Amino acid sequence: MSRETLEFQAETRQLLQLMVHSIYSNKDIFLRELISNASDALDKLRLESLINKELQVDTDDLHIELEIDQDKRTLTVRDNGIGMSHEDVVSLIGTIAKSGTAELLRKLRETQDAGASQELIGQFGVGFYSTFMVADRVTLVTRKAGESQGTFWESSGEGTYEIETLDEAPQGTSVTLHLKPEDSEDQLFDYAADWKIREIVKRYSDFIAWPIRLGDSADPVNSMKALWARPRSEVSDAEYHEFYKHVSHDWTDPLETIHMKAEGTFEYEALLFVPARAPFDLFTRDGKRGVQLYVKRVFIMDDCEALIPQYLRFVKGVVDAHDLSLNISREILQQDRQIQAVRRRLVKKVLGTLKDIKTNDAEKYGTFWTEFGRPLKEGLLEDAENQDTLLELLRVTSTAAESTTLAEYVGRMKDGQKDIYYMTGESRAMVEKSPHLEAFLAKGYEVLILTDPVDEVWVERVTEFEGKPLQSVAKGKVDLGESEIPEEQAADFAPLLSWLGTRLADDVKDVRLTSRLTTSAACIVGDEHDITPTLEKMYRAMGQELPHTKRILELNPAHPLVTGLRTAHTADASSEKLGETAELLYGLALLAEGGDLADPARFTRVLADRLATTL
Repeated sequence: MSRETLEFQAETRQLLQLMVHSIYSNKDIFLRELISNASDALDKLRLESLINKELQVDTDDLHIELEIDQDKRTLTVRDNGIGMSHEDVVSLIGTIAKSGTAELLRKLRETQDAGASQELIGQFGVGFYSTFMVADRVTLVTRKAGESQGTFWESSGEGTYEIETLDEAPQGTSVTLHLKPEDSEDQLFDYAADWKIREIVKRYSDFIAWPIRLGDSADPVNSMKALWARPRSEVSDAEYHEFYKHVSHDWTDPLETIHMKAEGTFEYEALLFVPARAPFDLFTRDGKRGVQLYVKRVFIMDDCEALIPQYLRFVKGVVDAHDLSLNISREILQQDRQIQAVRRRLVKKVLGTLKDIKTNDAEKYGTFWTEFGRPLKEGLLEDAENQDTLLELLRVTSTAAESTTLAEYVGRMKDGQKDIYYMTGESRAMVEKSPHLEAFLAKGYEVLILTDPVDEVWVERVTEFEGKPLQSVAKGKVDLGESEIPEEQAADFAPLLSWLGTRLADDVKDVRLTSRLTTSAACIVGDEHDITPTLEKMYRAMGQELPHTKRILELNPAHPLVTGLRTAHTADASSEKLGETAELLYGLALLAEGGDLADPARFTRVLADRLATTL
């Protein structure tokens, strides 16, 4: 087959331009990425050879080889792993086969911080393109295990690449970099120097499980020790951090390292990490989650979802089980009782570690909560077994504190206060201005302000904390001590309330007086078990049609508008102007809580007419 010249995907071309023009300073990481790719290829070949007995491959000497030619100024990274087919090369290198590529490019252009740029590159898994920071031209030769023909690929990192089918090629992948001249001002080192390559391997890839050989040397330049199998006392923080970057493709150090070993009926080792920053795909449907699974040092799969629940999807690392079959599928793992037991222990260990951080390092826990508080709250919906621990870890905003725990809130409760008061809403500003809070603030009651979308759901599932019921200030009747409506006042307003109930029957199911208002004329509340308007909107946005929930209109009997309405009703209950005032009262209450008017045009017309009569 003759050599073809193809164009890169548009987004790939843009990314290559950013790479070529040195978007970040630490160019050494190109070798880390190539070695990591080679290690993955060796992992995949060994696993495939164990599962597929028909695959005729030699796995006796799997290794990574680094070759320097100082005269030609080339560096070659070669492995005898799984290799790639012609289609693989086009799809994996000619195209960035990732969702969110445009978002990556936008963020890369916006950021001026080198560290942030490195993090973005790692998150989007496009490390191969980092070779163009140090090379004018990159050549790749590969053959997939089990196939007879190979593939040649070459590019200078501009708009095109060349590709050709080869009749013969060694199994695996060989990447040759035609290096740029050394440029110390641009931190472009001499990557044809033996000492420099040894330094990079030792710093970034010492833990790789496969031998990395340099030139003709038979001795590997890396230690090949699996960090999770070594005692914690023998592993430095720097080694843990580099291993984290290897498994996570993150460029920042982890926030916390968790190293554990279980012995007994089911033995395993686990090395887990809590990142310091949330990945870009934390809330995307196809975002990666789970940890790597090994069996007796044999790599089995990436992103093993069976080991980590969805709400802890940010946790990265490795679990090495001793007693599993190598030929195990994701479906079987979901049902495996031993894996379920490991999952429970990992969850408890992670949550226990977070509790320790919260207790001993408030600043560190604040960093964690800012990045991962939202997904952690999802656990209140998914994980009933650990609900108490999750509630202890919860941090929320309140009317008295920028950030507080439920335990701290309970410690500040007023004498005689039985409930933990909260209100959900779209933003803190909207909640703080809500009429529902008026009496609570006037009487000095603290109210939790919950504005994450997941808050709307978990407060429906969690009924109490430390024996204190959670009570929405926008639902049911409130009991603030001496605030009950006197019987005589209730009797005075009874005719008006009955008339309003009839007039507004299409919108509300009841009209009543309330003690929860101090300055506003009216507010709308739900019954104890009604769905909130915000949650109703969320369901509708997801395409779920729900019947409209009628709620309750509550009136402030001390407000001039309400007392005036009672007087006007007593004088002439059939007045059309009175009916329009009732509509305006309901509309104002709806707008005050951020609701949507059913007929905005009619509301504004009636309001304008009424204002005109006052001039």
